[in-house]
Amino acid sequence: MQFVIASHNKHKIEEFKRILNPLGIELIEAELTEVEENGETFMANAYKKAKSAMLETGLPSIADDSGLCIDALGGEPGVKTARYAPVGQRKLTVLKNMENVPEEKRTAYFVAAIALCFPGGDVIEVEGKCYGKIGYECKGEGGFGYDPIFMYGKKSFSEMSDEEKDAVSHRGIALRKLEERLKEYFNR
Repeated sequence: MQFVIASHNKHKIEEFKRILNPLGIELIEAELTEVEENGETFMANAYKKAKSAMLETGLPSIADDSGLCIDALGGEPGVKTARYAPVGQRKLTVLKNMENVPEEKRTAYFVAAIALCFPGGDVIEVEGKCYGKIGYECKGEGGFGYDPIFMYGKKSFSEMSDEEKDAVSHRGIALRKLEERLKEYFNR
């Protein structure tokens, strides 16, 4: 089965492919109209992107919206994760804003909301969360976005292998939920 993926983020596309390709799902990248992510929730943004891609291509389309929520910052950056600070300054902005926050109050979580829109109107929505803490500095060479400052146990997401990260990450959790929902959907 083929799904259009409504994302221009190569790192996200790689994660989606790693988890969905073994299920027999081929993800197609397409030149799509850019959708403004102005929803009040991650799911609202994911749905908006998936529906737009489905209407544009006529194919089942999948999109996600994800972000980092930091308790000590009142949930920021939240749905504005990608717009929290200028490109190249986001991690440093978070670290600066967390400068005087003690270890026990550095709790945070990543959220991934995934929407899959089918021609004909059916929609599947799932969400995954991964809880951790904000570190004190960037660590690791892998991952992307805020991964170098998000600590899951003793490692940042950037210090994990793809397999380790997929097993515990917000997107990995959401994609496994999607797998279950797809099985139900196709067996009804």
